[in-house]
Amino acid sequence: MRSATDDLTARARIRDAAIAAFARDGYDGTSLRTIARDAGVSAALIVHHFGDKNALRAACDDHVVGVFIDEDHDVIAAPTRDRIQAAMHDLERYGPYIDYLARMVVDGSPAADRLFDSILHGTRAVLDEQRKAGLLEPMSDPEMTTVLVALIGLGPLVMRAQIARALGTDQLSPAGLLRMTLPTMELLTHGIYSTTTLLDGTREAIGESSTEPPAEGAAS
Repeated sequence: MRSATDDLTARARIRDAAIAAFARDGYDGTSLRTIARDAGVSAALIVHHFGDKNALRAACDDHVVGVFIDEDHDVIAAPTRDRIQAAMHDLERYGPYIDYLARMVVDGSPAADRLFDSILHGTRAVLDEQRKAGLLEPMSDPEMTTVLVALIGLGPLVMRAQIARALGTDQLSPAGLLRMTLPTMELLTHGIYSTTTLLDGTREAIGESSTEPPAEGAAS
C-alpha cells in the first residue's frame, strides 16, 4: 500500500521532472509521457496527483515563483532580488528553476505576470531608497526607468543562450556574472554617451525643451 510519504515524494519528483522538461522543450513540446519517463512514474500517477498537464504546469509555476518571491518559502531566505542573485551563484541547484523562469516569461504564463510584478516592485523600492539618499540623477519618467532597470536584470535570463554565443561565456555562470558586474555599473553610473547632443536632440524632437529640468513624475 502506498504511504502518504510516498505520495508526497512522487508528487515532488513529478513536479521537478516537469519543471526540467518544460524549461527544456516548452509547454507545447512536452508530453505527460515524457514527464512520466523522466520522473520514473506512470502517466496515470501524474493524473492522480495533478489531473492534467495544465494543472501540472500551474503547480510548476507556483513552485518556481515561490522559490523567488514567497516570503515564507525556505529555499532562499532573502528578498526577491537577493534570491535571484543567490540562485545565479548556485546554478547546479537552482539552474532548472532559472531555466524554467526564462521559459515562463517568454512563453506567457499567469505566474510570469506575478513574478514580473514582484521584480518590478523590488526594483522600484530600491530606486526609491536610492532617490531619497540622493544617489540618482533626475528622471523624466521614473516609472519607465524602473521598468528598464528591471529589464536589464531579466535580460541575462531570457537571452541566456544568445548572450553565451555572443560572448563565449554563460552569462549566469560565476565568471559570466563577474564579467557583467562592472560594465553594468558603468552603464548605470555614466551612461555611454560623452555629450548631451543626442539627448538634447531627442528632447527637441518630442517637443521638450532641453533647458528645462527633467520632471521626476509622481509614479513610483
